[in-house]
Amino acid sequence: MSGFSTARLKMVDGQVRTNDVTDRRVLDAMLTVPREAFVPADRQALAYLDLDLDVSEGAAKRFLIKPQLTGKLLQAAEIGEGDNVLVVGCATGYLAALTAKLAGQVTATECDSALAAKAKAALNLANVTCKAAACADGDPSAAPYDVIILNGATEVTPEALLGQLKEGGRLVGVSAESRLPRAIIVTHTHGEFGHRALFDAAAPVLPGLERAAAFVF
Repeated sequence: MSGFSTARLKMVDGQVRTNDVTDRRVLDAMLTVPREAFVPADRQALAYLDLDLDVSEGAAKRFLIKPQLTGKLLQAAEIGEGDNVLVVGCATGYLAALTAKLAGQVTATECDSALAAKAKAALNLANVTCKAAACADGDPSAAPYDVIILNGATEVTPEALLGQLKEGGRLVGVSAESRLPRAIIVTHTHGEFGHRALFDAAAPVLPGLERAAAFVF
């Protein structure tokens, strides 16, 4: 077993399972998708650590969110084999690659066009389409979605994304609208949106989903 394979197994056993991720499909995806393939070569040694991993190439900071949070969000999303899923702010594509193991079709958006190109090359999967697009915009062309997953946090209500949810669909991610950030699930039922906190969690805020700066006199 290679060093990365051993590290991947330790990540799943030590970080993901121990945080109440029991969904066999999610665990299998995390055991088989090589996280190091989505990390710049000079940072591959950090690929399996319990941290939000900076994969930035340009000025804007972009991250792969922590493995344990990734697993918990995927489990909460309850992705079905035929589901149409949107991954928002995919960075280099790791979360999209995991989602592709669970879903029928995946659209992944990334606001940094250089990273979007890297994600496209790294993913190269028949059921994934990767596009450069603002995080707040989603991708209306492939909507409506059964599931939308944020690869990070939002400090505002992502109205445009919610508008792309199918009836019965759900959005999962981290809400940092209050002082205590939490993972949330938003469900679309009978034209209404229901918000439910899942667990305390923190993640880097996605570009374009930041709270507007308060005006100071």
